[in-house]
Amino acid sequence: MSRPGRTLRLARFVTELTAPAVLVSALTLTVGWHSTRGTHGLAWGLLATLFVSGIPFAYILGGVRRGRLTDHHVGIREQRRVPLLFGLCSVAAGLALLAVLGAPRPVLALAAAGLVGLVVAVTVSHWWKMSIHSAVAAGTVVVLVLTFGAGLLATAPLLALVGWSRVRLRDHTVPQVVAGLALGALVAALVFAPLR
Repeated sequence: MSRPGRTLRLARFVTELTAPAVLVSALTLTVGWHSTRGTHGLAWGLLATLFVSGIPFAYILGGVRRGRLTDHHVGIREQRRVPLLFGLCSVAAGLALLAVLGAPRPVLALAAAGLVGLVVAVTVSHWWKMSIHSAVAAGTVVVLVLTFGAGLLATAPLLALVGWSRVRLRDHTVPQVVAGLALGALVAALVFAPLR
């Protein structure tokens, strides 16, 4: 296989591995577990994951099956509005339920950051195709550093890999990736940090 073919396969692999639903699920379970240091926290993480990524991703897959969406990454900007608004409603409902049930503060803070991130994504996507992969990846790194300490800054170089994959696949331009990185990190820092 030629070098361009290998890099394309690598870019597809990175894109799937770092898809927002994957990162959000893993992060929510990790923060949930860490919030109580055990299975009780993991249960909170599972409940939050259902609303912040499970239900929204199921909606997207349904849209792909019905032909309303071209792919599970919702690559066409004009198709993003409805799935993002549906995700926003799901996260808001989940956040309300978690608050009523008394979820740990870090889990609530993460859901709140996801809610704000979706508001930003819906707003920006109306005019421009910002990289949501990059935004979620940057927010994930910030949350990991805030939760587990500065040692997790070692994950920061992975952001370049995520950005490269999105540009290599021609799903985004460099400015769209950079904007996603900046907004994702900013939302995590301004919302998750003070609420946790």
